[in-house]
Amino acid sequence: MKNTAVFAMDAAAVRLRKLTYAALYLAIALVLPFLTGQIPEIGRMLSPMHIPVLLCGFVCGWPWGLVVGLIAPLLRSILFGMPAMYPDAVVMCFELATYGACAGIFYRLLPRKNVFIYVALVLSMTAGRLVWGAARFVAAGLAGSSFPLEAFLAGALFTAMPGIILHLVLIPVLVMALQRAGQIFNE
Repeated sequence: MKNTAVFAMDAAAVRLRKLTYAALYLAIALVLPFLTGQIPEIGRMLSPMHIPVLLCGFVCGWPWGLVVGLIAPLLRSILFGMPAMYPDAVVMCFELATYGACAGIFYRLLPRKNVFIYVALVLSMTAGRLVWGAARFVAAGLAGSSFPLEAFLAGALFTAMPGIILHLVLIPVLVMALQRAGQIFNE
């Protein structure tokens, strides 16, 4: 009986930590784009909102990563006017929700070895970019325009290449550091 109470308290403490970390990652997602805000082209290339959302998925698990990814672009659009609500923030909310959810799912399913952090990250980024392309395609159709394959490749790969490289370098290092510090709660 006593062990059950301790487990319940531990589970509550873990939920509170996940909530706290998710709130922190949401705040970082709102603030980080200010570093590149003066030059929107650099912001589009580095994708600063993606970093905290991916970290949230790795650290807190897929439901938290999904929610932070879903909320961050919409809330940032409401609070600061950037990105523009439609189509940018709406499309980004699908992309970032996929990033956060997939990072959490793949990290949890794959072995806890450093190489698999990269595997989980690449799979998550691929899924997010595909969802971004599908959402852009739907948004373009609703607006009566088109979203050709060339536009997808330009937006998902060529323009985003500096951000992809930044994410592949930065996120695994941060996840490994958080693992060593015992601050991963994706169980």
